[in-house]
Amino acid sequence: MDIRLDGKVALVTGGGAGIGRAIAEAFAELGAKVAIAEIDGEKVEALRGDPKIGADSLVIQADARKTEDVAQMIFEIDRKYGRLDILVNNVGHHLSCFKSLDMMDEAEWDALYDYNLRHLFVVTKAAIPLIRKGGRGGSIINISSNEGFRGYPSNVVYSAFKHAVTGLTKGLAVDLSSDAIRVNLIAPETTDTESVPLNDLIAPEYREAAERCIPLRRYGRPADHAGAAVYFAVDDLSSWVTGTSMLVDGGSGAAAGFYSLPNGHWTNAPVVEREVFNSGNI
Repeated sequence: MDIRLDGKVALVTGGGAGIGRAIAEAFAELGAKVAIAEIDGEKVEALRGDPKIGADSLVIQADARKTEDVAQMIFEIDRKYGRLDILVNNVGHHLSCFKSLDMMDEAEWDALYDYNLRHLFVVTKAAIPLIRKGGRGGSIINISSNEGFRGYPSNVVYSAFKHAVTGLTKGLAVDLSSDAIRVNLIAPETTDTESVPLNDLIAPEYREAAERCIPLRRYGRPADHAGAAVYFAVDDLSSWVTGTSMLVDGGSGAAAGFYSLPNGHWTNAPVVEREVFNSGNI
């Protein structure tokens, strides 16, 4: 089995840090030519010429929410490489809207929609003709969240859009199947990234207790999700996989509310004395 991406061109949106950057680096290591779309100018400059994403990489400053930016991005990919084989829709953010629905305003709904759902329509629509142009299928990988598979009481709007990404993934998988374009989803559990800095969010004395809510007893790392993306990108690994969701969550979805105790036993009725996460630091 050949676990390589030689001859493939991949686009990763929001690839300047965290999960997106880990995916871009993993693809480059396997031989892909990587294009990265990043909104932050400082991150763009840091990425250009970075040997971890390859000398032939293309780093574009672009806002994935803006149709004109996305059109220019696809144009530049076509001009440089003449094809696109893999699209990773990585952009997404909770925007620190941790409040009940009745306390949110419509401007916050709209912002969450743009970041977590609408941009997937914009980027994917623009990318499909270039993927088709190659004539050998392709892979679209949507990075969503475990909040798309459960209730999320502190931001139901964010959760609703993440649930919608699951529907979008399934619908596109069927819609694009005649073009041999596979569409799948990765749903991360809490992962230590620039946008979710766990050392700032959890006091050291609570870290071990907090991690016991995950069966594998640690929070995610960007590389965990890069490995899942490689699976969906490499034809020899997943050529007959489409429309599916991979929860990369350390087993938290399977545990379904059960928590491990220090003695190794499990409970679904833990005693919680205080909020562990300091959401003000996000």
